[in-house]
Amino acid sequence: MFNLTREIRNIDWKVFTIKLLSNTLILGALFYFLFSFWEVIRQEALFAFWNIRGQNFTVDEIKAEDPPVESPFAGLIRQPTPLKVTPESTQFGIVIEKIGVNAPVIEDVSVTDKKAYLAALENGVAHAAGTAKPGQIGNAYLFAHSALDFWNYGPYSGVFNLLRKLEVGDRIVIFYNEQRFDYYVTNKEVVSGFNTEPLIRTFATPYLTLQTCDPPGIALNRLIITAELRQP
Repeated sequence: MFNLTREIRNIDWKVFTIKLLSNTLILGALFYFLFSFWEVIRQEALFAFWNIRGQNFTVDEIKAEDPPVESPFAGLIRQPTPLKVTPESTQFGIVIEKIGVNAPVIEDVSVTDKKAYLAALENGVAHAAGTAKPGQIGNAYLFAHSALDFWNYGPYSGVFNLLRKLEVGDRIVIFYNEQRFDYYVTNKEVVSGFNTEPLIRTFATPYLTLQTCDPPGIALNRLIITAELRQP
């Protein structure tokens, strides 16, 4: 008992306090990092799971088929049936089946009024004022968050986190005034954050441009996806 008391008295409390504070700061930073990147990690994991499983999503009608006669092992290798996606809005909405995007679009949002477009982005994807409407000739310009601090930007802060997964030929479905418009990716590029050229591009046919931060949460660059309307 006497030895234990003496050992306690001999503790260098200054060193102990410094170590405790250091460990607390390290754990706090680690927690903040994981908390910030949680939505990106979750979406990446789901995307990988869908690919491994071969699960697809579609806005098209799914036709019921008679189940084929199968061996006991056929079900293990058969591709799962595509899952039907119901758009969040048919008045103005966007669905990107490949990356699980399904969000309303806020129409005619000013790109120069920060307060206005941040407010719009809390409620979905923003359509840049002055650009073409879906189905019209010209450049329909949509932009959205790929942010890390979702607690500041609302439920749609990570809606475009996986936009970089899109490749030429992938489909982007836009609903506008109860009509459906199918656009197909023609180009993917990264430009500097101050480059406004993608916004003012002109096209002789109906085009769609999607914009978000690249990498997610950092406004240094902009990821630009360009797609052309291709109706059935």
